[in-house]
Amino acid sequence: MITASLLKKYNQPIPRYTSYPTVPNWKEKISTEDWAACFSKQFTVNNSKEGISLYIHLPFCESLCTYCGCNKKITTNHSVEENYMDALVKEWELYLQLMPEKPVIRELHLGGGTPTFFSPENLQKLLETILGQAVIHPDHQFSFEAHPNNTTHAHLLTLYNLGFRRLSLGVQDNDPVVQFTINRIQPFKNVVEVTEWAREIGYTSVNFDLIYGLPKQTPESMERTLTQCIELKPDRVAFYSYAHVPWTSRGQRLFDENDLPPAEMKMQLYRLGKFIFSANGYNDIGMDHFALRNDELFKARQEGRLHRNFMGYTTQATALLLGLGVSSISDAGNGYAQNNKTIGEYYQSINAGKLDITKGYFLSDEDLSFKRYILDISCKGATRFNAKDLDSLRLFSFPQLEGLAEDGLISWDESALTVTPLGHHFIRNICAAFDLYLLKNKTAIQLPTYSKAI
Repeated sequence: MITASLLKKYNQPIPRYTSYPTVPNWKEKISTEDWAACFSKQFTVNNSKEGISLYIHLPFCESLCTYCGCNKKITTNHSVEENYMDALVKEWELYLQLMPEKPVIRELHLGGGTPTFFSPENLQKLLETILGQAVIHPDHQFSFEAHPNNTTHAHLLTLYNLGFRRLSLGVQDNDPVVQFTINRIQPFKNVVEVTEWAREIGYTSVNFDLIYGLPKQTPESMERTLTQCIELKPDRVAFYSYAHVPWTSRGQRLFDENDLPPAEMKMQLYRLGKFIFSANGYNDIGMDHFALRNDELFKARQEGRLHRNFMGYTTQATALLLGLGVSSISDAGNGYAQNNKTIGEYYQSINAGKLDITKGYFLSDEDLSFKRYILDISCKGATRFNAKDLDSLRLFSFPQLEGLAEDGLISWDESALTVTPLGHHFIRNICAAFDLYLLKNKTAIQLPTYSKAI
């Protein structure tokens, strides 16, 4: 049983583990040549076998949602689309030079910002250019993020004809008071309309992004939002904890922190959401995600095929993720690279014919082992330990596991770990027991870095 005392105990600042080591532990500057060599080697090993994943960051939004921690550029000037698309194509062509053969694209995701800020015609032009220089894997999965206010029937039809079958709608909250406070006014009829269009066109998976812990939220308003959304039967729901990080997201300084639900109420909102999802046939995938039994995410979890990367949970376990666009992150398995976070610097590098790498990290053998433990736990709920890691495990991880076991979250010995049904609700905390950087530097961290787990 998830008790209030357990929630309070484990409501600590912890990463979401879309990477390991996590971004705050990366180097502020890495060699572009070393990254190019790392990328090219991983591409050669994996492209023909499983294909690659491609993430395209489209940063523009017409208005600022004050809760948002994403990299975005606020503008109503749609002439910015052409210059940005030109830069994306140039960056893609720079990476093509590192590929000895045509890339096989198995997974493609458009994120933002607001991808549907771009016109359907421009999205088609951009994607036809990129996909025209690649092979599309027969088992591909293409998805995009969408704002209910500006996603048109033409957007959905255009992307469907390009192979997209999944969309993620940024709903967040339906309550007018909450929407006004976070500057995201969006009538629920828009959510209904886009959802119905998508299903009529033939999309096979519709995801709703919802957030608990937003300013002015109450259990009553949260229940209304969840009930309304569940009536539309989204195939998946991402039920995120609001990450209050005003030290990195200036927009979050625009509302009164006194309007945030207190810790006890936020936990109540969390428990309410989990109860409503469970009662309506949604299965807890882990790390804030829920899915109906007919959704591929649930099937992948059941069959041990679930994977996790910077795009979140995915059914496509590719070993190479290429990120294009401002602030995008690439993952080559044993190395990470991130682009500049400002559009001006991004344009300057790309137009000069150079990759726009500003920070990153190359993993050691120990990093790779502990990355696997964290991936196994977050995707499979179990992992086996490698004998060569026992010294580090005994010194740092095993003392943490003792406490987790006492609370009934795991069962373990020095050879393996299994997450219990109760522990499944605390995956981030269990993963943190294998974060050597976090464990070694607990006392050294003076400034806030991560949002709380709940």
